[in-house]
Amino acid sequence: MNYALFIANRLSLSSGGKKKAPAVAVAVAAVALSVAVMIASVCIVMGFKQEIRDKVVGFNGHITIYPSPTNPDEENVITLTPSLKNELSALPFVTDYSLQAAIPAIMKTPSDFKGVYLKGLSGKTTSDFIRKNIVEGDTVDFSDPENKDKVIISQIAARQLGLKVGDKIDTYFISDDIRVRRLLIEGIFNSHFDQYDDILIYGSMGLVQQLGQIGDDQGTYLQVATNDFDHIYENTIELQHHLNEALANGRLFRLYHTDNVMNQGLGFFSWLRLLDTNVVVVLVLMMIVGCVTLVSGMLIIIIEKKRFIGMMKALGAPTSKVRQVFVYLALRIALWGMLIGNAVMLSLMVAQRETHFIPLDADSYYIDFVPVHISWGAILLLNIGVLVVTYLVLILPSRFVAGISPAETMRYE
Repeated sequence: MNYALFIANRLSLSSGGKKKAPAVAVAVAAVALSVAVMIASVCIVMGFKQEIRDKVVGFNGHITIYPSPTNPDEENVITLTPSLKNELSALPFVTDYSLQAAIPAIMKTPSDFKGVYLKGLSGKTTSDFIRKNIVEGDTVDFSDPENKDKVIISQIAARQLGLKVGDKIDTYFISDDIRVRRLLIEGIFNSHFDQYDDILIYGSMGLVQQLGQIGDDQGTYLQVATNDFDHIYENTIELQHHLNEALANGRLFRLYHTDNVMNQGLGFFSWLRLLDTNVVVVLVLMMIVGCVTLVSGMLIIIIEKKRFIGMMKALGAPTSKVRQVFVYLALRIALWGMLIGNAVMLSLMVAQRETHFIPLDADSYYIDFVPVHISWGAILLLNIGVLVVTYLVLILPSRFVAGISPAETMRYE
């Protein structure tokens, strides 16, 4: 094997003639292009999945706990009691939980109005998400009573009503009776999820509870964050079982039911699964392009080196060793292509991740830039897979070496 590698190395050094260079250069370029496209596909789709998932989770949380009234007189609100806190804290996968509540409202200017829901901004997950999507102004510490009449509105609402940061807007709240508050716009956010942005504004949880006439420890549902999104279904089932068991054992005194973000954002996650199919198609096509080009280049090299093959056989070299020489030579070309493809595309991916210089139509893709997530483990597996497939594919054309006769190649020498 070492001998075959040495001969392949010497052949590659002597293949700089005018006739050899184009075949080798085309093979290297094809492999580089194929590997670059595969890396881009994996990084971009993983980026899309992460960005869309973070947006859906930002609005819905991982797991949602709802109250389940067992009789008509029971309130359809959830109370964060000490016993419920203890049950949630006892679960190792629960990292955060917070009360959520919203109330319908009408924002009115002298010339226009818009119906929205004022949602109390609480919980680390939601607060971090809104802060990340602020485009004007800043977030607000709504736990401070002085900020009770401040709100963060969406860019859609601001554009429709002609509002900006620092404006005040009369807002009418409809429950048992109509109440009006003049709210100060402290920030404007844009998540590019129009179905959420169009109806939600964020404010003080205390204001929502006051207007909804519920207690400080009450809300319409409880939002739970977990430590592993990939096990969201298992965690949801375990949480539901734990709450049911606590009720049966007398540790809780109310029935609850759970849901998770995978069900609430089913349309988005189904779309992301389709992207996985597209990636598989791209990987297969690019693998075919690279392998076909390499095989073609290898056959051209074999034809050009017929005299060398005949000489090696005449000197007693086994056919298997001569075949190995050309397999290693083709692998050397493939490795150069892989190195170039990795270097170029990873540089572009890092630049895109840091600067977002390639834009996207947010109306179609929910994101205004091409998202990139670089998983070094996935890229390593991709390169190993390309190398293994390339080696297996090159074994077949190397069999042409066996059909070359030393007497035929040396007859006219």
